[in-house]
Amino acid sequence: MEVSTLLELYEQGKRNFAGIDLSGTNLTKVNLKGVNLSGANLRGANLAHALLDKSDLSGALLNWANLKFAKLGEAKLVDADLTKAELRGAFLVKSKLPGAKLSGANLKGANFRSVNMWGANLCGANLQGINLRGANLSGANLNWVNFEAARLIGAMLYGSSFSGINFQKAFLNGLDLSGVDLATINLSGAKLIGTNLEGANLIGANLSTAILRNANLAGADLTGANLVGACLEKANLTWARLNQADLTDADLTDTTLTGTNLEHCRPKCAFTPQKKTKFYFALPQTALHFEAAELRVAGNE
Repeated sequence: MEVSTLLELYEQGKRNFAGIDLSGTNLTKVNLKGVNLSGANLRGANLAHALLDKSDLSGALLNWANLKFAKLGEAKLVDADLTKAELRGAFLVKSKLPGAKLSGANLKGANFRSVNMWGANLCGANLQGINLRGANLSGANLNWVNFEAARLIGAMLYGSSFSGINFQKAFLNGLDLSGVDLATINLSGAKLIGTNLEGANLIGANLSTAILRNANLAGADLTGANLVGACLEKANLTWARLNQADLTDADLTDTTLTGTNLEHCRPKCAFTPQKKTKFYFALPQTALHFEAAELRVAGNE
């Protein structure tokens, strides 16, 4: 169908264009609010700055489509294929994208607040600076996603996969990441205030200059982790493993380290007399090997 025909029919009140073929067409800045484009072929179409609020694009083919700065608030994109689509600055607040395919897509600076992306495939997508506050990403494929400076406060990530993910400078305050595998992940400069990381796998993770104030790291494995300059004020590290971790210049004010394994870690300047760090070790004495002369252990003496 020609674009002119589509727009003419829309002006006449028609809204159902399910299954239509608009591949490669130029739909820049069109107003198609509330339209039904479910199952439509929009491969490579240019929808930059288009108005598609409350539209239905479920099952639509949007591979390589240009949706830069498009408005899709409260839209339905269930099982839509957005592989390698351009979504920079797009507005999809409260939209529904369960099962959507977004691998390799560019969502830099987009607003996806309160979006439902349950089970979506975002493998290798660029989500730098995206707003995902309150979004549901449970069961999503997040492998190799770039979340640099992304805002995920209040997001749900249950059952999601995180291999090769980049959380540098991301806002992850208050998230439930208990038991999650974050080994070798880049979390440098990330905000993790009040985040639940209980039992998480953080082996070799980069947490340098990260803010972990009031975070729950009980039972977490931080073996070989980089915590240089990290803020762990009032964090709970009960029974956590910090073997060979680098805590140089980390702030452990009022940190709880009950039973924490600090074998061969590097606490240079981390444990100073001015800090009110709580050390109440229940580990065997043979497991405690410290290299810092200024470290003072209270309890189990």
